[in-house]
Amino acid sequence: MKVLLVYAWRFWMIVVATIFTLIFFLPVYLLSIRKEDYKACYFFIRIWAMGIFYGTGFRYRIINKTDKKIDKNQPYVIISNHTSLMDVMIPCILFPNHPLCYVGKKELEKIPVFGSVYRRVCVMVDRKSARSRADVYRRCAERMQDGQSVVIFPEGGVPDDTSIILDDFKDGAFILSTKHQFPIAVYTFVGLKEMFPFDNKKGYPGRVDIFFNDILTPDAPLKELKEKAHEEMRLSLIEKLK
Repeated sequence: MKVLLVYAWRFWMIVVATIFTLIFFLPVYLLSIRKEDYKACYFFIRIWAMGIFYGTGFRYRIINKTDKKIDKNQPYVIISNHTSLMDVMIPCILFPNHPLCYVGKKELEKIPVFGSVYRRVCVMVDRKSARSRADVYRRCAERMQDGQSVVIFPEGGVPDDTSIILDDFKDGAFILSTKHQFPIAVYTFVGLKEMFPFDNKKGYPGRVDIFFNDILTPDAPLKELKEKAHEEMRLSLIEKLK
């Protein structure tokens, strides 16, 4: 019976996502053609993300671990842990004044309809190509110089081993920060690993705890920034497990 309820809830999520995608596809598609219109495009992307997040039965609570504040006029490299598809929606909800660009897998541009928008609003990377991986930093820096903030999940994906609390970080977000001198906003999402896992037989609606851990300035060495961000996220995750 419980599994049937989960399937019904997941089906509802598909219905909600389909409705919001159909409603907002055209304005997002048209406004993503010119980079000058991306701020207006992001307005619709954000409503789309909020509709799916709240419409699926999720809500969130911010837990501040720092007294630092987000500057609405400053582009950021935004990083968080990654355990669920719903992780993608949260930065859009948290950042109303920062048009966001995501670093995403090139394979997703092959999805009909979705792919045509995806390739415009994201910086795509072919992880099998060293040239593509190297070029992603230049393209992200160009987006940030245009006023966009970049979202990167530094684990590089969702670990196959669900017992891993927080996987090792890749260098990408920290190379972008130190090379181009953009601050890093560090967040930890807690709850979605259980509430919306990739296993379709599991999940439930509920509240996501979002730790705002820190804003790291790029005046420290790359290795130090990466270790500090990893440790802050790890401690937040352990705190909720106690």
